[in-house]
Amino acid sequence: MAKPGRLPDFRKMYPEASEEVIEVLKETERKMQYQEYDLKAEQTIVDAKNHRVTVLSSREDSYERLVDMSIQFAEESLSTEEQVFQRMELEQLHRALSSLSDEERYLIQKIFFNERTERDLAEELGCSQNAVNKRKQRILDKLRRFLQNF
Repeated sequence: MAKPGRLPDFRKMYPEASEEVIEVLKETERKMQYQEYDLKAEQTIVDAKNHRVTVLSSREDSYERLVDMSIQFAEESLSTEEQVFQRMELEQLHRALSSLSDEERYLIQKIFFNERTERDLAEELGCSQNAVNKRKQRILDKLRRFLQNF
């Protein structure tokens, strides 16, 4: 691609090409410049009469350029209604977990919160992985029933 704002001399580059081909090359090059430069470059307008310089920001920016310019993006936050529902679900889950025995809560905590494997937990408890899996399924069923009744 040529320097921004300049079109290469396609006649010199392709002396055997027809005028139609040269026109297509110029049009294509100009479109590429528009996409790669014009949309992304800010423009500076100098008004000598009023001694004023105006900078028009680009119409399109890359994420990397915005980060380099330390532009902050608004976080996508939950609506108030969604926050309330989330809070209610967390409270229900907390009540459901509180209804479990200490052994059941220990197993759930280790598997889901401490990311321990069933096999690892089975070794610690001195039983088979299959036994840990069955216990886990019974506890999850108990939690489901508790949450459905709530």
